[in-house]
Amino acid sequence: QVQLVESGGGLVQAGGSLRLSCAASGRTFSSYNMGWFRQAPGKEREFLASIRWSTGYTRYLDSVKGRFTISRDNAKNTVYLQMNSLKPEDTAVYYCAAGQQIYDSWGQGTQVTVSS
Repeated sequence: QVQLVESGGGLVQAGGSLRLSCAASGRTFSSYNMGWFRQAPGKEREFLASIRWSTGYTRYLDSVKGRFTISRDNAKNTVYLQMNSLKPEDTAVYYCAAGQQIYDSWGQGTQVTVSS
């Protein structure tokens, strides 16, 4: 059973940075895509970034390109989301997800709040 545990959220001022971590366990993830999503109050969950575990191939939502960077540490089975130049509109609950064809495993989420 796949388990994903996010950490690293918190309160930060606009312009600041945070690094989110997603510790993955329960199986071998070499054939998996790992993704980061977020959901703000009253809004739908949106895709932010993904990384193919085996190749390191990445994809990003256009609005976060250049500010957010997804990466993975194979030895630690951990995926990261480095977030720079944070804006108040980045305030949301951030989720890690894993899957092969679809994202079918999700973490519990971590709150990110950006103050102006």
